Amino acid sequence: MTPMMMTPTEILAKLVSFPTVSSETNLPLVDWVETYLESHGVASHRVYDETGQKASIYASIGPDVAGGVALSGHTDVVPVEGQDWSTDPWELTEKDGRLYARGSCDMKGFDALALAAVPAAVAVDLKRPLQIAFSYDEEVGLLGAPGLAAAMLETFPNAKAAAVIVGEPTEMRVVSGHKGCDAIEVHVRGYEVHSSLVHEGVSAIMNAAKLINWITDQTTANMAKTPDPVAAMFHPPFTTLHVGVINGGTASNITAKDCRFNVDIRCVPTESGADWLAALRAEAARISADMQAIHPDTGIDVKLFAPGPGVKPEEGGEAERLARQLTGDNASHTVSYGTDGGHFQEAGFSVVVCGPGNIDQAHKPDEFLEMSELAKGEVFLSRLIEHLQN
Repeated sequence: MTPMMMTPTEILAKLVSFPTVSSETNLPLVDWVETYLESHGVASHRVYDETGQKASIYASIGPDVAGGVALSGHTDVVPVEGQDWSTDPWELTEKDGRLYARGSCDMKGFDALALAAVPAAVAVDLKRPLQIAFSYDEEVGLLGAPGLAAAMLETFPNAKAAAVIVGEPTEMRVVSGHKGCDAIEVHVRGYEVHSSLVHEGVSAIMNAAKLINWITDQTTANMAKTPDPVAAMFHPPFTTLHVGVINGGTASNITAKDCRFNVDIRCVPTESGADWLAALRAEAARISADMQAIHPDTGIDVKLFAPGPGVKPEEGGEAERLARQLTGDNASHTVSYGTDGGHFQEAGFSVVVCGPGNIDQAHKPDEFLEMSELAKGEVFLSRLIEHLQN
């Protein structure tokens, strides 16, 4: 097979042409990545989801020894429906030094850089491996990362990476920590009666409101606390609880039978997401008891849909040390958004977040990546390959 020689921009144009919104399959993109790697003599492996319609893809270049570096990216993107785009979101458009498309910034720009580095890595004598690790469904709960991290440890038992670089957009600054982000589904089960007899019914919506008020109060109380030194590194410097989606009810004159809403808990590293989930469940149980005093079939179900562990700053961690060496960035940076990095860290990898682009451009209409950011990423990966030869 003839090697596919492409620039990062050309690869990015190909990647964004696949509309890998999390509600759809990502397999056409994975197929293309597999073919690209194969054209350079690199074997790849997949981890499928339970439906078989999504897959993570990973590969290793170089010797089968420990001490290498894994480049972590995700293949999915957020939807474009309801957004007012001035360009085709599925076609890369270059304009005024910017590359416009859905996923150009978050985070197919880094994926393109990682793939563009493959020919250079294959052509030299690496002393330690360069690994590619692209997940599925990061945007809807970091769903692909746990299986991907586990599969890499199983497939490459002698070549565990010393550092995982998660290429989420940081403007190539070295981010040593981020908050956790647990995604939670709540189902409030009420009892329907005519609203003129509201005292005999149990409104799922009105009881959902009680729990949502409690959630709001927790964030307000956290905001008033004096942050500890680790929490103070974050913006904002406290754990937040937020309700972003809610749906319920049948008619204005019927006490609602059902109400469902989603909660995310973004937890600072010195607090436990499990403890916050337990507190939420305890409050739900307290409200449920009052509901069941009226009708026994009512209550509140709280389900952890997707745990999202944070990345804890590592004192003297290899990933941070290496990223600082390659970028020259010695400042301390943390972010409040989540990444696949927490799952890699829980699997025993040293993790840092460092990638091209600004998170402010992510998820918006006319999402873009500055071409200067792509250039900075090329320099970073060139230095990384040089590092792995020593």
